Amino acid sequence: MTIERIDPEHRMSEAVIHNDVVYYTSVPENLDEDAEAQTANALAVIDRILTRVGSDKSRILDATIFLVNKEDFAAMNRAWDAWVSPGNAPVRCTVHAGLMNPKYLVEIKVVAAR
Repeated sequence: MTIERIDPEHRMSEAVIHNDVVYYTSVPENLDEDAEAQTANALAVIDRILTRVGSDKSRILDATIFLVNKEDFAAMNRAWDAWVSPGNAPVRCTVHAGLMNPKYLVEIKVVAAR
C-alpha cells in the first residue's frame, strides 16, 4: 500500500492519503475574524482540499475541533451546523486547547474516505 503525500515539505505535508483514507488539518486563513467566521473559513479550506483529492465533506469519518475559547463553542457550532453534510455527520469531538498561533481561534483535523 502506498502513502500519497500532498504538497510535502520538510516539516509536514498538506494532506496524507493511505488506503484511500485522507488525513488533513485545517487552520483558518482569516485570522482577524471571530470564531464563527474562522470556523466557516477553516471548513471551506477542508472543502477545497477534499475536492482536490477526490473526496468531499459527506465522506468525513472523524473530526476533531480544537477551540481556544470555551465561550466560542456556540459560534463554532453555528458555522459547523451550516456546513456539515445533512445525514452524513462524522464522529466529532471538540477540545479546549491553546494553539501555537495566537490569532487562531480554531483548528480542525479530519479523517475522510476518498
